[in-house]
Amino acid sequence: MIIVLLGPPGSGKGTQAELIYKKFNFFHFSTGNILRNEVKEKTKIGQEIESIINAGKLISDKIIIQIVDNKITEKLGHYKGFLFDGFPRNLDQAQALDTLLNKGNQTLSTVIQLYVDEKEAVKRIQKRKLEEKRQDDNEDVLKSRLKVYLNETKPLLDFYQKENKLNKINGMQTINDVNNQINDFILSLKNT
Repeated sequence: MIIVLLGPPGSGKGTQAELIYKKFNFFHFSTGNILRNEVKEKTKIGQEIESIINAGKLISDKIIIQIVDNKITEKLGHYKGFLFDGFPRNLDQAQALDTLLNKGNQTLSTVIQLYVDEKEAVKRIQKRKLEEKRQDDNEDVLKSRLKVYLNETKPLLDFYQKENKLNKINGMQTINDVNNQINDFILSLKNT
């Protein structure tokens, strides 16, 4: 089973992804965590990524797709599924994901979108900034990330809606309520 988890910054994607991958033994492909790890290790690509993240922009498709290709090749067959958190973010990435999955005789099972309003997203990010001290959680970067998300991801959501793969879940609920809805949905997919 291959699932994409989408939502704006502060929607709870990371929290839900953590719960999902533990329950279902999926490989959790967190674009954000992988990119932050590159930055932390001060790799050449990590330095490039850091300047892009600090500017509130998205990493180029070429960099992201190469990282995804490497992880799919490395992890396919070792887990009961893949959970993509933060990828794809646009139509080009979605098409690249389909190509990469087809290479491994796989297809995308579903897309789960967590939706929250902008006010709630900002509130959550401000709280996270205090707790986790992430560089990409300052207010200017957040506003830029939200704008980029809306501009880049709207066509992606439309694409998945037309493909009948998009499933929306209200991310404004409690963590447990959101997780219960996601778990029920995943279990219903496994039973079809």
